[in-house]
Amino acid sequence: MYDNKNLNSIPGWDNELENAFAAYKGPYTAGRVAARHKTVYEILIPDDTIKTATSGAMLRIGKQPVVGDFVVLLDQSELHSCTIVDILPRKTCLARGSAGQSSEEQVIAANIDTIFIVTAAGKDLNMRRLERYLTIVHSSGVRPVILVNKIDLADDPEQLIENTKVIAGDVPVIAISALSKENLDALIPYIKPDETVALIGSSGVGKSTLINAFFGETIQKTMGVREDDDKGRHTTTVRQLFVLPNGGILIDNPGIREIQLGDSSEGIDRTFSDIADLSIYCRFKDCTHHNEPNCAVRNAVQQGLIMQERLDSFHKLSEELAFQSEKAELGLKRLEKKKYKGLSQSARKYREYTGK
Repeated sequence: MYDNKNLNSIPGWDNELENAFAAYKGPYTAGRVAARHKTVYEILIPDDTIKTATSGAMLRIGKQPVVGDFVVLLDQSELHSCTIVDILPRKTCLARGSAGQSSEEQVIAANIDTIFIVTAAGKDLNMRRLERYLTIVHSSGVRPVILVNKIDLADDPEQLIENTKVIAGDVPVIAISALSKENLDALIPYIKPDETVALIGSSGVGKSTLINAFFGETIQKTMGVREDDDKGRHTTTVRQLFVLPNGGILIDNPGIREIQLGDSSEGIDRTFSDIADLSIYCRFKDCTHHNEPNCAVRNAVQQGLIMQERLDSFHKLSEELAFQSEKAELGLKRLEKKKYKGLSQSARKYREYTGK
């Protein structure tokens, strides 16, 4: 039987989680998901780490934990078993949309305080991709910070950072070199005991190198830069949670190849706050900033206050969000139709059985 008197030793545990877990009486303990390997989870429990799986009941309802989740475990020590039976309420979660026709969102990680959006000087630094990341992160309710890694490779580092700040709004933009540990001190205010920082970005931008820099030793495997595109080789294949010596918590994520927005409608106005602020001066309240007369946003573009590429990106992401919303609505309709069909079949069988 595990000792629940030391739950505070679980990284990130707080009073809200303590109150939520208090509802579970009997042979239960709590833990936090540190990694997932297909159907097996690594769980941080008080003063130990175990490997286990979810219960059959959770599998049947499609309830699956993600890295960063705090979970409830049924402790059956006499059977040498400890199974995940529930997920405690999430404070925040980072999610992205599914590709194709599916309307379901994919939760990437949970209970995050800050997200480092990691990019790198050179060919990876793409402002339109950063706008996508920002839209997802803003929608999650998590504080974003943009890290421009490999700054030592930039021809004009100051101009590169200024260009990034144009699309960042009030989001901090920090230039670093994870390999040489240049300017890593600027990240210390975001890495606090029992606070969780997730790293997201493309493959090869240096997320694993950054993890190693914080630990001062090789924790994550890294590989060299490819000469043809300046990218580091993809090494991280499993989402994983690490606890730093100071008690800070890092979640390393594999490179994201496809950034589907999902239900990120709340994040787009914050990502494009310059456009949102100007839109109140448009002639029409529902101005789409396409062909309407007296559009303050298009006037700002003509005056050079907003780049045409940024407005184009706003339109593109807005259209994608509208499509994702339509997919979600169709998904709900299919679900209701399936539910109604099931009820109708049950009623027909009941009438056949009872003769009523």
